[in-house]
Amino acid sequence: MRRSLPFAAFALAAAAVTIAAVPGVIAQAPPQLPGVPDKARVAAGTYAADPGHTMVVWTVDHFGFSPYTGIFGDVTGTLVIDPANPAAAKVDVAIPVARVTTASAGLTEHLLRAGKDGAKPDFFGPAAADARFVSTRVVLDDDGDEAQVTGNLTLNGVTRPVTLDVAFHGAGTNPFNKKATVGFRAETTIRRSDFGISYGIPVVSDAVALEIHAAFEKQ
Repeated sequence: MRRSLPFAAFALAAAAVTIAAVPGVIAQAPPQLPGVPDKARVAAGTYAADPGHTMVVWTVDHFGFSPYTGIFGDVTGTLVIDPANPAAAKVDVAIPVARVTTASAGLTEHLLRAGKDGAKPDFFGPAAADARFVSTRVVLDDDGDEAQVTGNLTLNGVTRPVTLDVAFHGAGTNPFNKKATVGFRAETTIRRSDFGISYGIPVVSDAVALEIHAAFEKQ
């Protein structure tokens, strides 16, 4: 046993040297991602939201026991941006509320069902109109990679001003469709009662945290 330990160490070292000497086996640089957080990659123009990779994640507090999360996907709309004047950027997006997704089929049905006996729905109802956010002001930080984007959010037929905290995530060329793409993360908190959705308050929180993941492709 005493003699086998040095021999084993020698064998492992020899194997490591041999593998390292073979091109492409080890110590390769990781492949570069198509998108990187480099503002120089952002081209001026009009972009369309990529509905397959743009979503609004919402979270409420459920009974004080745990947060509960759902998703609005298939977001559409446009972003107009010029890197020479990013404060003049404009975004106009529609969020299809009727396509809400949750982890519970029962809850999803509750969010979209009609009110009982002709009453107002508890949440959105079966014919929920798309929500819409239209920006009105962009204020950038000193580095230019984060901004506060204020706009009008229309939800459940009610329009209120909302400010998003937005961070630039990355830019580059999509390798599949060859389109210039930019991406952002954003977050804010709204009160659903401001939009006429008061069912279950306070055991289901009035405050709704929104986390937005957005990708836009140049047209």
